[in-house]
Amino acid sequence: MSESDGIDDFLDNGMRQSLMVASRIAETLVRRRQEAQRQQEHLDTQAAREAQARLVAERSSARAVLTAVQKDEWWDKAQPADIATAHGVAEGWKDHDPTALEASTKIREEVLARYGIDTHDVGTDTAYLESGIATIATENARRDDLARSQEEARKAAAEHEKAMQLIAAAQAEELRAQATKLAPEMERHQVPVEYLANPELAHALQRAHNAKTPKAAEAADADIKERLFLIGKDGINGPDIEQLRKETTANINGAGESHFNDPQFVKAAKELHEAKLLAEGGFTGSQVTSLEQRYERAEKELFARLEGVGREIENRVTGNDSSQLKDQALKAETASAGSYGSAEHHAKFAESLEATGANEAQIRGRLTAARSEGTHPSTAVTKGKAAAKARKSRTGAAVGAERGKGGLSR
Repeated sequence: MSESDGIDDFLDNGMRQSLMVASRIAETLVRRRQEAQRQQEHLDTQAAREAQARLVAERSSARAVLTAVQKDEWWDKAQPADIATAHGVAEGWKDHDPTALEASTKIREEVLARYGIDTHDVGTDTAYLESGIATIATENARRDDLARSQEEARKAAAEHEKAMQLIAAAQAEELRAQATKLAPEMERHQVPVEYLANPELAHALQRAHNAKTPKAAEAADADIKERLFLIGKDGINGPDIEQLRKETTANINGAGESHFNDPQFVKAAKELHEAKLLAEGGFTGSQVTSLEQRYERAEKELFARLEGVGREIENRVTGNDSSQLKDQALKAETASAGSYGSAEHHAKFAESLEATGANEAQIRGRLTAARSEGTHPSTAVTKGKAAAKARKSRTGAAVGAERGKGGLSR
């Protein structure tokens, strides 16, 4: 055996050992790589399962949000933020879920119909959509409130009109019943049925109907004639407050707007107005109370109310009693009384007599009578405490000329 043969064996053995070591290392590396691969596959599978679970949960949540948009009740109560959120969810899922695609179509139709906004133009900008819906919803609510108010006003007006019709029907029925009862008196005086709406005339007709003596019937008939005359001048409802205000403030010193808040003052102004009209029409009044007495009584009441209302106003303002307004009223009355019976007063009286068609002799006679009665009416009615007596020297026509054509002495 040669020396080379041993070396070769040694080398062969070393080679084999190296190969065995390398083989074991390779096997170890392969096992490790396989283990790592198995671990990675396990991790990937777990992550995929987790991702899938999250996807399923998110999809379920999205469906829960989007299912509601198919109900009309939801749209009636939905706020702008709710609609914008539903739109964002539908846009995010419509390519992956049929429910989301259907909801996206429903949202577009409702938003376009209710608010005039096309979600195709909005895209995924939910903040812009929410702002647009909020603005339009506010305007729609304002219009709805206005329409509701108008509808309520219309209903109220309709109810008022219906109530007025019922009242008118009831009044018409009452007038018909009253007309049936008072038919003889109405026929005798030729009174239309609608004139019964004037309470003073209706009362006078009732008095004529109930009269037991010729004297009572005569007095009632006289009142009926006066009322028919006044209705011919002022209408069934008589003069309104505005007419009385203009007439009284123009002729009574100190009378102002505030006095016509006093019902008694208005009543006295109406009585004075009616006495003036009746005097112009030639009426003389009754045997109990002459027309001139009625005129002066109304005039006295006006001045009494004028002073009283003025004091009430001052007391409300100052909180205490004061004689300032009383003094002013007395000064106004004194100034008016001073002009009564003056040359200027008689000149105006003569002009008023001429306007009535009186001849020269009649005018001179009336002026003579007026000069002999130089006392102002307000002074005459306040002298003493005895009841006023009728003046026999004046006729109704003369009172009408003096009081009517020349205007009120105040």
